[in-house]
Amino acid sequence: MLTIVIACFVIGYLVIVFEHPLRLDKTVPALIMGSLCWALLAVFFYQGWISVIDTHDHVYDLAAAGSEKDAIYKAKAGFENTLLHHLGKTAEILIFLIGAMTIVEIIDLHRGFEVLKSYVRTRSKRRLLWIVGALGFILSAIIDNLTATIVLVTLLRKLIVNREERLWYVALIVIAANAGGAWSPIGDVTTTMLWIGNKVSAVGLIEYLVLPSIVCFVIPFAIASYMPAFRGEVAFQEDDSTKESHQLLSSRTILFFGLAAIVFVPVFKTITHLPPYVGMMLSLGLVWLLSEYIHPEEDFDEERRAMYSAHKALSRIELSSILFFLGILMAVTALESLVFGTVMAEGKEVQVGTLRYVAESLDRFIPNQNVVVMMLGVASAIIDNVPLVAASMGMYNQPIDSELWHFIAYAAGTGGSMLIIGSAAGGAAMGMERIDFIWYLRKVAWLAAIGFLAGAGVFILINMVV
Repeated sequence: MLTIVIACFVIGYLVIVFEHPLRLDKTVPALIMGSLCWALLAVFFYQGWISVIDTHDHVYDLAAAGSEKDAIYKAKAGFENTLLHHLGKTAEILIFLIGAMTIVEIIDLHRGFEVLKSYVRTRSKRRLLWIVGALGFILSAIIDNLTATIVLVTLLRKLIVNREERLWYVALIVIAANAGGAWSPIGDVTTTMLWIGNKVSAVGLIEYLVLPSIVCFVIPFAIASYMPAFRGEVAFQEDDSTKESHQLLSSRTILFFGLAAIVFVPVFKTITHLPPYVGMMLSLGLVWLLSEYIHPEEDFDEERRAMYSAHKALSRIELSSILFFLGILMAVTALESLVFGTVMAEGKEVQVGTLRYVAESLDRFIPNQNVVVMMLGVASAIIDNVPLVAASMGMYNQPIDSELWHFIAYAAGTGGSMLIIGSAAGGAAMGMERIDFIWYLRKVAWLAAIGFLAGAGVFILINMVV
């Protein structure tokens, strides 16, 4: 029975990995996999064929309950509460993401990101590389690496005419955006998961990862700035790219207020100790309130209000991504809850879930956890980093702000840069500019790998010294 549940997960995951050859949206197998894993878990549990374990290591087994009514009731209630707990934790992440996505879409509706064009005032290819790279690194820490990549690729399309020249900048932005997202609790889905799951704190994540992330960003850019692709001057579009003609009256206000509202979320959590999604709800409400009363245009009337409303922004968010996270995270929690075997803990054998059992096995075969996490980073270039991090959260039970959690956040966030398909930022860039997989592998992957290894080395060194 254990094999059937695990096989369901593996088959579903393989379908997700091969979504492009199959021409199937990955949301479909994710939802089916998440539902079937819990359905199989429920059927086998109520038949008494398997046991489940909750996050407090309480094991529930109907077969062991026998015919005693109280024991049967406790076992059934334990299963239901385990499912509700995992659904609640998953919902926290999804509500947070919906709030952040909506704020970003409100900013975009008011053309707030057009303000960024005013910061690009150079024709030097090398200087432009560092400007867009710095923007990608900083923006991704605030509005997440995927959105930052989309914003900057859109900006580059308006600046650089030659597509061959533009591809180099877009490829390097993927590295900068992933590095920038790794040290911020709101910069990447995986860091958000770790933060909401109380594996890392906002302060701890910044303290231990900002320097490795800077190194991961700076070294590839420093090497690239001496490559032939970044010599000379850029051929800009004929119209002056620094003009503010595309901005609205509300562009600057919405941009800075929206970014401040997102940055406020970690501050809110630190002050109130409430889950991050509560702070995101407050921030969304404030940005929504501002958008209701601000005037984007000189002759603004009620008929045009819908064009800039939060309702319009809500219709533009990627609900398919939200549903993908729902499916994949629930599938991973099913494996986490399925009792697989026993391990030695505190001098005695205890039952553990599938993911914890995998972690214990890895520790036996590869005793150095840094090596395991580095392998996770390399794997995230091939496999989606969201389920990898979700699985690692079920594998280990280290305390908050442990070195392991920080290193997982760094590796999963930056390792995906080594392949164009290895991260959400890379996938967005690939889709927008039709970047060839082999071109990226030959021209850029080695730069991303050098940055990843250099940042990892700095992280290990910092923790050895500290």
